[in-house]
Amino acid sequence: MTTTAKQSRAWRGPALLSYGFRPFFLFAGLWAAFSMGFWLVLLAGRAPLPLAFAPTDWHVHAFVFGYLSAVIAGFLLTAVPNWTGRLPVVGWPLAGLVGLWALGRIAVLIGGGWPAWVVGALDLALPVALIAFLAREIITGRNWRNLPVLGLMALFALANGWFHIEAARGFAQDGFGLRLGLAAVLMLIALIGGRIVPSFTRNWLAKRQATRLPVAFNRADGAVMVLTGAALLAFVIAPYGGLTAGLCLAAGLANLWRMARWQGWQTGPEPLVWVLHAAYALLALGFLTVGAAAVDLMPPSGARHVWLAGAIGLMTLAVMTRASLGHAGLPLSASRSVAALYLALIGATVARLLAGIWPGEMWLLHLSALLWTGAFGGFALIYWPILTRPKRAPKPASRPQPA
Repeated sequence: MTTTAKQSRAWRGPALLSYGFRPFFLFAGLWAAFSMGFWLVLLAGRAPLPLAFAPTDWHVHAFVFGYLSAVIAGFLLTAVPNWTGRLPVVGWPLAGLVGLWALGRIAVLIGGGWPAWVVGALDLALPVALIAFLAREIITGRNWRNLPVLGLMALFALANGWFHIEAARGFAQDGFGLRLGLAAVLMLIALIGGRIVPSFTRNWLAKRQATRLPVAFNRADGAVMVLTGAALLAFVIAPYGGLTAGLCLAAGLANLWRMARWQGWQTGPEPLVWVLHAAYALLALGFLTVGAAAVDLMPPSGARHVWLAGAIGLMTLAVMTRASLGHAGLPLSASRSVAALYLALIGATVARLLAGIWPGEMWLLHLSALLWTGAFGGFALIYWPILTRPKRAPKPASRPQPA
């Protein structure tokens, strides 16, 4: 019987195409660094390319739907075969999916004179293909537990299409499509992060014979998920007002409580583990800042960047760094340089939040952009050999020496 690992090893082409995480994580890091640098050019009033959207809309779309679609693709193409026991997408079919992602980025970057439906169709090609792949794997493998992931992916694709419609009409920056896409991704973090953060923490602590381990998922976690969904729904429908503020405040505190049960305070020696807790904490803190913005206690843009740069940016960077090491056969331990990437991204989040509070301090925006670019550019640089070279074979067990 052919296994996932055998299918990947059977590929004789470039190692980059031997597993879904390899090309998509690499290009996600490169795109995140490039798009931030390009945003600074646009912020300076220059427009070197005929963008399909207004500059601010392009900036938002490049991250929420450009960068994230690559990360989600890399994660799903790697994780779903493990969930279902079915074969992964490798080789030239994988290259075709990467090509669909690239076509979307090109269309939005230079499609200023193209019909809006052409730009939208090219950009939505990868999300639609991923939904078809995920649906096939769940149905064929009878993996009903992951139907919520399929539903959230469908919402994400719908949000992208809605964003295109709003961008064509000139009001996508704070539109329904952006909020729906953001909510879908945040719910994915709450759902999948709620699985992997305590699981990875438990594994790490168990190896060190810790006596206190993360609490297993129970009804209280389910209640927090329901409250999280309600707060995100309120944010999507009516981002400003007392109801949204109250639900976001409650969801933020509930998720902080949920995370406190995962023993993150014991994980300080290993950045690869504590970064997951830091990212989930930023998800919870984002609810608090967005709730405050809902009642005009702080600017919405800075408040939402706790979710955008913080929760989403840091969680995806954490998952990419960890998954790449694990699937490449390398030890699950972050070097000092990788830990520096995490700290740079946390610094970028803080600087962007402060830039929203003090909009006249442009140096804070530039500092945030510099730290962001360093974090994702550094990821692409450090992980280039890991993602482009064949998986390291495990060391053979040493034979006992004769007496």
